[in-house]
Amino acid sequence: MKPASPGHAEAALAAVSGRAPDAAAPRWISREDLTALVLFVVTALLIVASGWISPGLGSWGQARAILVMSTFVMVAGFGQQSVILMGGLDLSIPAVLTLGAVLMFSHVGGSAVSLVWGVPLVLLATGAIGAVNGVFIALLRVQPFIMTLAMGIIVSSALLGFTGGSPQGVASRPLVGLFTSDWFGAPPIIYLMACLTVLIVVVQRRTVFGRMLYAIGTSPEAAHIAGLPVKRVTILCYAISGASAGFAGILMVGFSEGATLNSGDDILIPSVAAVVVGGTSILGGRGGYLGVVGAALLLATFSTIISALGLGAGWRACIYGSVILVALLTLQQDLGLWSTRLRSLFGAARLKSVQASSTPNGGIS
Repeated sequence: MKPASPGHAEAALAAVSGRAPDAAAPRWISREDLTALVLFVVTALLIVASGWISPGLGSWGQARAILVMSTFVMVAGFGQQSVILMGGLDLSIPAVLTLGAVLMFSHVGGSAVSLVWGVPLVLLATGAIGAVNGVFIALLRVQPFIMTLAMGIIVSSALLGFTGGSPQGVASRPLVGLFTSDWFGAPPIIYLMACLTVLIVVVQRRTVFGRMLYAIGTSPEAAHIAGLPVKRVTILCYAISGASAGFAGILMVGFSEGATLNSGDDILIPSVAAVVVGGTSILGGRGGYLGVVGAALLLATFSTIISALGLGAGWRACIYGSVILVALLTLQQDLGLWSTRLRSLFGAARLKSVQASSTPNGGIS
């Protein structure tokens, strides 16, 4: 099948969705944006309310810590969301994140100049790992669960063999400065994540690739019949997941000023939870990155509160899992109904306003 040109892709997208590319139905607020808004509001309320638990909570210091801690889940969650939107799953993220951290720590060096060539090479290496996952899944039809789990084991075992269990190196000072410097009261990593968030949202909503991603995730068969490059987009999404995990590993080196073979052990469950709690359907085709950002902030907020309570690791894991379960049940089921009712309510009010303005004598007939 010939590659789809931008114009052909737009026509194919229209065929898959059953409407013209620009003829979007008017809405007061989309389901994805409503999910993100609720998550942001709940997070803000929790931060304020947490001041009653401990004097150190409920302040800008806590909010700043939450923004920094959520960075890794936001970055890894972007890659995870990319494959979940296609109906897949990436279980190799912890191992690929560790690979990115080890490569950055052991082979790039600590100078600013080394970042210029080191960061692209690390992203290329980790993206290639993800692309291999995509090739086996898209072309050889290996189940994503099996393929990515096997790849994670392979990468982890190779790292253990090459490093002997203890990576040696030096953290780049400019990379460390992303977390330790102060720009107008906040570390630079917060501004970087804000820019990345805007970029990702624009790509998802305003580009042909983003529209293809949702169309293929909604119905791969219909997308294939319409002429969309389903296999290539699938491979690209897994490559994006690998590169995102590698970038999270790079950032983790700056945060911890080092790398270990368990750097990515705690990222898998939060990355999946942030995607699903953020409103992305596990069946694919629906979701937005703003929801992932909101969910990452919410999970980080709960983590700081649980730590402030001084609970043991077992209780923390239990409460953390319960929070994720409650959020899933609430946001995935009820929020869709709330969103529909709100849109209907505002739509009816807007219709009455239009009818009143079109009636002579201020609506008196």
